[in-house]
Amino acid sequence: MVTGIHEECGVFGIYTNKTSDVAAQTYVSLYALQHRGQESCGIVVNDDGVFSYHKDVGLVNQVFDKETLERLGKGNIAIGHVRYSTTGNCNASNAQPLVVRHIKGPMAIAHNGNLTNARELREQYENKGMIFHSTNDTEVISYAITEERLRAPSIQAALEKAMYRIKGAYSLLVMSPTKLIAARDPDGFRPLCLGKIDDGYVVASETCAFDSIGAEYIRDLKPGEMIVIDKNGVNSITTHCGKKGTICVFEYVYFARPDSVIEGSSVHMARLRAGKYLWREHPVDADIVIGVPDSGLDAALGFSQESGIPYGIGFIKNRYIGRTFIQPSQTERTNSVKIKLNAISSTVKGKRVVMIDDSIVRGTTSGRIVKLLRDAGAKEVHIRISSPAFIAPCYFGTDIDSKENLIACKMTNEEICEYIGADSLGYLSVESVKKLAGNSKCDFCVGCFTEKYPIEVPKDMPKDKFESKISEKK
Repeated sequence: MVTGIHEECGVFGIYTNKTSDVAAQTYVSLYALQHRGQESCGIVVNDDGVFSYHKDVGLVNQVFDKETLERLGKGNIAIGHVRYSTTGNCNASNAQPLVVRHIKGPMAIAHNGNLTNARELREQYENKGMIFHSTNDTEVISYAITEERLRAPSIQAALEKAMYRIKGAYSLLVMSPTKLIAARDPDGFRPLCLGKIDDGYVVASETCAFDSIGAEYIRDLKPGEMIVIDKNGVNSITTHCGKKGTICVFEYVYFARPDSVIEGSSVHMARLRAGKYLWREHPVDADIVIGVPDSGLDAALGFSQESGIPYGIGFIKNRYIGRTFIQPSQTERTNSVKIKLNAISSTVKGKRVVMIDDSIVRGTTSGRIVKLLRDAGAKEVHIRISSPAFIAPCYFGTDIDSKENLIACKMTNEEICEYIGADSLGYLSVESVKKLAGNSKCDFCVGCFTEKYPIEVPKDMPKDKFESKISEKK
């Protein structure tokens, strides 16, 4: 059951004109993208058409060590992936990148997003006799490309054809023996950007990956654009371009790192704006403003700047607990918030506190955080959320798969406020959340806040759509 908004996936690719330690550069870049996925990760290195790869469940520093990176060897192309499962369970078989070997040569693929027609496509391929080893969308994409590759003159021509078949959200990296290809879906739901490094190029979900290895940001890929990087440089294919794009607005609210730039807009500045808009829409008499780490901190600073209420550090976050933290008993599960987060009594004791967070999903975690502040001596706790209320599922890569799990679908604002134990509650409006990126070059998907989506969505698409399908057959 959903307890909060979780990370998506992060992709990184590098192409150089000479053999170099691309595995190490990919490793460092995945570290920078770790916030986008903490379940599994992997790297594939291409050395003159020979693919070496390693992937497993765990954080980047758990899956890779010095010896593992050395075994991957050197090469001139590599792709990497960090995963959070919006489709498919957390296990080694679902770790990416996927490596596919067929008659036209090997191919590696890494993907961020969610296909809306994955279930339909998978059934078609299964009926053709194709065998699936994982339960994620990426393997469906790999079959779509491979099928086209059997009759297409090149890997990029095959992907160009496959993009007519796959629907939904995808920021995609494909590696062939001689090329690195990046593609973004025609609606541009997920970010993907191009950079320059020494004598080569890099592609990543966020610019923070470029900063980690000293690469220079060039531009974002256009919605629907495919770029091919090979010995001749960068070639752009715009067959599927034409839409302005509707990037997920939650990239600015939560997913992306504050030091990243997406579609020309600073994520940090977007979150500052969120806080400023919150104050204008939901002012309150208070003594101090605090944020819930990490994505609530910038919004709290913006709220403070706009209101004149002092900003303070209200929580300490334990940064040494991964997503796999074991909670063997109900008591320990109940106390898990205290282990991951603790209130600073000297900041909040005896004060009227404004607490800024990025979202409320079920309300359970929010209630426990409010209790932390009460136990630390806060006189009043006013909750301000830097996004609108979730009222609908996301079909494009966010871990919100059922209205029945969303507290805003079951309670009024007043009832939610009472349930979590706050003195007041205010959400950012849909109108304001659309303005977070400033003068952005694209529009935004706000379907999870409005139940109005930019493209047609399936009637039913659970997170475990392929696992449930398998169990039905047994």
